[in-house]
Amino acid sequence: MTDELTGDSGPGVAALVASRVVDVPDFPKPGILFKDLTPLFADGPVFRQVIDVIIAHHGGRGGFDVVVGVEARGFVIAAALAYASGVGVVPVRKAGKLPRVAHSATYDLEYGTATLEISEGAFTPGQRVLVVDDVLATGGTAEATLDLVARAGGVVCGFTVLMELAFLAGRDRLPGCDVHALMTV
Repeated sequence: MTDELTGDSGPGVAALVASRVVDVPDFPKPGILFKDLTPLFADGPVFRQVIDVIIAHHGGRGGFDVVVGVEARGFVIAAALAYASGVGVVPVRKAGKLPRVAHSATYDLEYGTATLEISEGAFTPGQRVLVVDDVLATGGTAEATLDLVARAGGVVCGFTVLMELAFLAGRDRLPGCDVHALMTV
């Protein structure tokens, strides 16, 4: 089965990610098959390999100035990438969680709607931003996040996810963006 796995960094990386994914049926609601990546985060050597692959793809600090993580699992990835690259990290939060004035965007999920926010002044003008999240599904979260980064003054230089659910065509909502998925299902 692992030889059928694909991803933008090759089948070996896709197999590494797949080896730490647990399927959770009917979460967060009936009919949804949730792909739980927390076992990947808990495995230090595998998590380190994944972070190293993402950095190599985007050129490390030379390729981006700051990392944006999307709430909540994107925070884990973003913090590790920022630390390993020696750059800062900016959170994109659910509505009402930021203490200062924020830009907001409401969008559709595959199972509802949500609103995300980013602090005004999160970036210096023209700062190169790498956006990361755990999963790319319908693309609503990604599209809203890229819009928020631009409105806050950042320039998106790439978008990476650990897993892309290709059957939901989320990549199609991100034309012109360097989308990098370590595993595609």
